[in-house]
Amino acid sequence: MAETKLFKYNESDLRMLDEIGSILRDGGIVGIPTETVYGLAANAFDGSAVAKIFRAKGRPQDNPLIVHISEISQLDKVVSSVPAGAYELAEKFWPGPLSIIMPKGERIPDEVSCGLETVAVRMPSHPAARAIISAAGVPLAAPSANLSGSPSPTTAQHVIDDMWGRADAIVDGGMCDVGVESTVVSLVGDKPRLLRPGGISLEQLESVLGEVEVDRAVLAELEPGQKAASPGMKYKHYSPKARVIIVKGSFENYKRFVSNKKGCAALCFDGEGSKLDIPFIEIGREHDSQTQAHLIFDALRKLDEMGVQTAYARCPDTDGVGLAVINRLLRAAAFTVLDVDGAMMIGFTGPTGAGKSTVAKLICEKYGFAHIDCDEIAREIMSPGSPILMQLAQAFGEDIINDDGSLDRALLASRAFASKEQTLLLNSITHPVITSIAIAKVNSFTLEGKMAVLLDAAAVFESKIDKLCTFTVAVTAPEDVRKERIIRRDGITEEKAEERINAQLSENEYEQKADIIIRNHLPYSIEKEIGKIIEAYKERKQ
Repeated sequence: MAETKLFKYNESDLRMLDEIGSILRDGGIVGIPTETVYGLAANAFDGSAVAKIFRAKGRPQDNPLIVHISEISQLDKVVSSVPAGAYELAEKFWPGPLSIIMPKGERIPDEVSCGLETVAVRMPSHPAARAIISAAGVPLAAPSANLSGSPSPTTAQHVIDDMWGRADAIVDGGMCDVGVESTVVSLVGDKPRLLRPGGISLEQLESVLGEVEVDRAVLAELEPGQKAASPGMKYKHYSPKARVIIVKGSFENYKRFVSNKKGCAALCFDGEGSKLDIPFIEIGREHDSQTQAHLIFDALRKLDEMGVQTAYARCPDTDGVGLAVINRLLRAAAFTVLDVDGAMMIGFTGPTGAGKSTVAKLICEKYGFAHIDCDEIAREIMSPGSPILMQLAQAFGEDIINDDGSLDRALLASRAFASKEQTLLLNSITHPVITSIAIAKVNSFTLEGKMAVLLDAAAVFESKIDKLCTFTVAVTAPEDVRKERIIRRDGITEEKAEERINAQLSENEYEQKADIIIRNHLPYSIEKEIGKIIEAYKERKQ
């Protein structure tokens, strides 16, 4: 563990600047303030020093870094050529929160570019950052000074929390003004392309460059196998320990949806928190994207200080700097977006053998609700050659794949349900994908005019999909009844049936977690039991 020095930035303290510069020239790594977020800096020409950044952050080796310069004259030391439009952008937006991707120069090591033939360059406007670059006498490679995947740091304390004992020094330069990382635009290719939105908006870029393409990864996850051309393009990023869910829709429906949710908090706009009955953090006025950008990372870090399990974030505007805010939230939320103005999602679950799917279909036929069978989705994502099937084979053995490439479901079930630990492993591989597909199906049903969707899933609670639902329903039956049904349904032994039952939550756990219990066994009337769901639906639609 490194011995970390803490400096309070003082522009007149030349001795301090010389010491920081010396640390960087000697191959050290330093947390420095910029106007965007704090960066973890190293000599951009020293591959060994840059490698220390990746180790300190736990950063994936395929996530390139941005090179920071203090003077335009340093540009030709970093790039091999300057594309058309680069000087025009620099003249208007440098120093400032804009990174420009250009062909990399010979002195930039692969540790910075992660094997790409390009490099992102920017000139920060924070006086401390520019003074430190000048004191070092070399350009500095610097990603955000946080543990990889967690919210970026906008104060020195955030850096201390993540990097103390990992960095050689940390420089306290106050709170960052912009609050989100720089805009990244690529000038390598036929057309300028926005790879990451930030403090310089798309509209501002187009005022200089004309038409700028927006990369699909700005608002969606990278395609399988696609390499990140810029920092901030990874699937999940900027995320607190709490699960983040973005909620689209009116405030009234948002308020109704989050009401009385336990272990949760709201990320909402100014003036809304006092109207909610759960803990909240306000992140600026509804249409004030500049303030939202300034506060968003600090708010995400505060969620963990509050100890909440789930945060429901109001969806910001997507124009101007708002595009940067939604981009960061999408990655913090792993692209989980819920539309509360759309069809109501009702989580439908229960232990194996309770008959939940039969009851779900009965409700849908009678009341016109839509039905999503998550078991069916699971079968679809495990088709021959699918990435999920490959992951399952690595986790549970190559022999779960038959000679024709299909899944041996019985063999997978025998291993995945052999213990709760194995079941959790199965769920960790399949649940995120199933949830994403289920949300897309709910959106389709909304467009069709459906008012409610039963999300039929055995693992509603284990997968945390209950956090997306307006309310949850558990269909239950006594264990002896369920065991008999499973043996008859699947043609398995009593021992195998007991294994499956023991791998799931107990009947008592379902009753504790679910909002509504449906008892699917005699002497209960299934018609009367279903009435509980309809009453709850009508109550929440008011």
